[in-house]
Amino acid sequence: MNQKSKQAATIYGTTETGFEAVKQLFTQQMQTLAEENTQLCVYHQGKKVVDLWASKTQDPNFNADSLINVFSSSKSLEAIALASLVAKGLLRYDAKLCDYWPEFQGGGKDDVSVADLMRHEAGLANFDTSIDLDDLLPQGIKANCVGKTIEQQRQHFRALATGKREYHAITRGWIANELFRRVDPQGRTIGEYLKEDICTPLHADVAIGLDDSGLERTSDVKLLSFGAHILASFRPKIFGRKVLHNFLQLAARMLKILPSLKSSSSSQAPAPITGMTSIGIFNDKRMRKGETPSANAHGSARGFARIAAMMAAGGNLDGKAYLSRAAWQAMHQNPVPAKMGGVIHTRFTQGGVDQFLPIEKSSPLLERAFNEGREGFYGWMGLGGSIFQWHPEAQIGFAFVPSSLHMLDFLNERGKLYQAEVLRCIDQLPKSQTLT
Repeated sequence: MNQKSKQAATIYGTTETGFEAVKQLFTQQMQTLAEENTQLCVYHQGKKVVDLWASKTQDPNFNADSLINVFSSSKSLEAIALASLVAKGLLRYDAKLCDYWPEFQGGGKDDVSVADLMRHEAGLANFDTSIDLDDLLPQGIKANCVGKTIEQQRQHFRALATGKREYHAITRGWIANELFRRVDPQGRTIGEYLKEDICTPLHADVAIGLDDSGLERTSDVKLLSFGAHILASFRPKIFGRKVLHNFLQLAARMLKILPSLKSSSSSQAPAPITGMTSIGIFNDKRMRKGETPSANAHGSARGFARIAAMMAAGGNLDGKAYLSRAAWQAMHQNPVPAKMGGVIHTRFTQGGVDQFLPIEKSSPLLERAFNEGREGFYGWMGLGGSIFQWHPEAQIGFAFVPSSLHMLDFLNERGKLYQAEVLRCIDQLPKSQTLT
């Protein structure tokens, strides 16, 4: 963080009656934590009830409509895209990818189903070659530049003894995009579909693949370094600790997660993108214009929360259906419990979103850290902090979009604080303020 980040953040935006505690928490976190540009937006029962943003660096170009990369929170967008094909009867989750994409066969991939891919069980968590940035532009994708690379890959599981589920951090989106454009009657990419069928008609400021006007509104993501995060964890919370966890809490999480990361297949694989040496490549204009659906969607919290509100309402918002009820239900069906990489217990549905459930207080640390405070939500989260999720039962659409990446906050617990506060606020609302 630079010197400007030491300034107090001015909090902008509004909260509806009953949600004032969310603004209080946002103000506290922005004044204390190592944040830079941050947005938080929440819908309840189709109405926007929280709309907050702040820049600790006093960035004059940052506002509620600035666009930030949300990394793996993007994965829920590709899940929506594939669900739209299910809605039209063009795709089945239990079908094999090669049924729609014959060239996908070979290398042990013949029996990989759509559900396998969406549950991170395709055995393709990494490729044996890097993808060029130019090949990720829509014209490169449609020329089969990425598809040809995927067709040549061999299935590989890190260790079947710990299960097939290994995080397809970037590759799931590339594969899903190739599947989508082959099945979509118009031959569109996922980014093109989202723009035409979801984001534009829904008035949601979100995109996979930015145009020139979008590029002008982006806010760079910045990494809080490993050393800075560790050092900050030694400061007591009462003295303004700039990270969520103290050193002992952080160490307990690191001891469980880091060994798994070191032993993953990605540790021996080439960089997923040619020339990728750091997270900074995601601030590159060419990267922003290309389509990496699993890790490179840009949007505002307002935009993501609006999509989440639509999903919380079963695919409808403001009287318009964006996803059929049958497709919405199919996307959320058959959550299968399994440990991701043998460490984090996930419950991915056949449509590719995780389900967060209440757990026992005696559950292991990571189980509690992952679920407590976001019980009832579906969706996923992004590297360093972002959260894009929906809660069908409570009818919540939630989006937290920070530019400061806390990579050692492995389970996005700083954003989870807002989810827990929103749930508390809704639980305390008078019945006259909630729909029946």
